[in-house]
Amino acid sequence: MFSYDHVAFRYDPFPIGLATPIVTPELYEQLVSNFPPLDIFESFEELGKKGRKYTLSERENEKVYLDFVRSSPLWRDFHAWIKSRAFPYSVMEMLRRHDIDLGYRYVSPAKRWSRQVKNLVRRRSSPYYVPLKARFEFSALPADGGHLVPHTDAPTKIVTMIVSVLRKGEWNPSFGGGTDVNQPKEDRYRFNHLNRLAAFDDMEVLHTYEFLANQAVIFVKTFNSWHSVRPMTGAGSPLMRKTLTINIEATA
Repeated sequence: MFSYDHVAFRYDPFPIGLATPIVTPELYEQLVSNFPPLDIFESFEELGKKGRKYTLSERENEKVYLDFVRSSPLWRDFHAWIKSRAFPYSVMEMLRRHDIDLGYRYVSPAKRWSRQVKNLVRRRSSPYYVPLKARFEFSALPADGGHLVPHTDAPTKIVTMIVSVLRKGEWNPSFGGGTDVNQPKEDRYRFNHLNRLAAFDDMEVLHTYEFLANQAVIFVKTFNSWHSVRPMTGAGSPLMRKTLTINIEATA
């Protein structure tokens, strides 16, 4: 479903890039038109998390999330594709083409077992193959004050993709809503593998990926992959910064 023909990366301070367009105009219109109603989302405030965001995901509200996905042929197919064995490895292959090799290769269970048996017979150490999995959530940040504080993502995450979901011309760019690439002002924040949160004043913004239609911001989780969405300034606006957030993780 995704196209990486026009993806461009920056590599400092961590690998992060932009793919646009990420899907065909026809599919994008379907994604926008079938975005779930906000009344089935949960807020970060309800979940006891920092930031101002609404989420519908398999982690926080699995039953509501799955009920919605299964009720829609579009999202049912999208969910099946994201959950497929092929999807995470297709992302790994795309990253390798851009000189970002995370070392993950798909090895079928049969081939993995065969290699392990051969290594056992030859008394060689057997490499540990880590299967990958993916999931996605529906996210919405209100233009009136929505934000995500600086963070580097949980250690279980390997790659994150933030796909914008809005019609062209729907968003007011003066409200903000872009994804900031951050660099700590103090050395004590530079190593953040375990994803402690920081304040906006602790960070210098190196670059901002503007919130635009039909794009995906793609980045690798590292010890210093600081990113955020600064508080948006659309006071009184009903607009929402809607996205699909896709995470690729190791299963073990």
